Amino acid sequence: MVGGLLTPGHVPWQALVYLSDTKLDGGIGGGALIAPQWILTAGRNLFVRKTQKDTRGKTPLIPKVYLGVVHRAKADAATEVEVEKVFLHPAFQNISDVDNDLALIQLKEPVIFNDTVFPIPLPETEDKLEEIKEKRGVIAGWGWGPLFTFSESLKFLALPIVNVTHNKIWTTHTEFQENVCYGDAGGALALLNPDTKNVYAAGILSYDEPCTRNQEAIFIRISAYLPWIHSVMRGDSDRFSSLRTSIMNNLLSK
Repeated sequence: MVGGLLTPGHVPWQALVYLSDTKLDGGIGGGALIAPQWILTAGRNLFVRKTQKDTRGKTPLIPKVYLGVVHRAKADAATEVEVEKVFLHPAFQNISDVDNDLALIQLKEPVIFNDTVFPIPLPETEDKLEEIKEKRGVIAGWGWGPLFTFSESLKFLALPIVNVTHNKIWTTHTEFQENVCYGDAGGALALLNPDTKNVYAAGILSYDEPCTRNQEAIFIRISAYLPWIHSVMRGDSDRFSSLRTSIMNNLLSK
């Protein structure tokens, strides 16, 4: 992040998704713990090169994942959680670099929750972002700072939301010209529901290279992808979907 503040402690749902220490070799990204065995992140975090041209036809990599980390030096064997499998959205980057930029990471073992590691809820239904005025979302990460190096400590920004579509959210820089930067992708845009006062993840950062006040960050709007997320987490398949339809039609015909 260019600017931002050091988090006062843990951001319990924040995951560190690691390919390497350098951008040229894939770098790092963020992720959101959403269930005991599941992390939601940006699909680009599973590739060394992040553009549509470079990822097309390539098999996603299995990253290292760390939870309960504030300082990157603590990303070690004690905080690592082993990855079982990764699931890239089937339409990942089908139109542009930021389309359907989502992936689910399944962990080998369920995480034991505590005060420093616990999940962030997803939207239960289509959230009403368009109706919230003067809304800001909070994102945390270890992305690049002014010196083009990953931050050693977890930082956060409260970014103004400037545009919302069915499947994307745009944010702009803060009043101090702070913005997300390379290595922040995959982090959750956390919002406070004005009605329930509950915190939930509204988006996952895809385009993480604004780095200045001149560009807007692009988040994947999670509510548009709930069917896919739930389908993967329950171990569904196209075959099961077809069988359900066939069985239901058969039952209704009796």
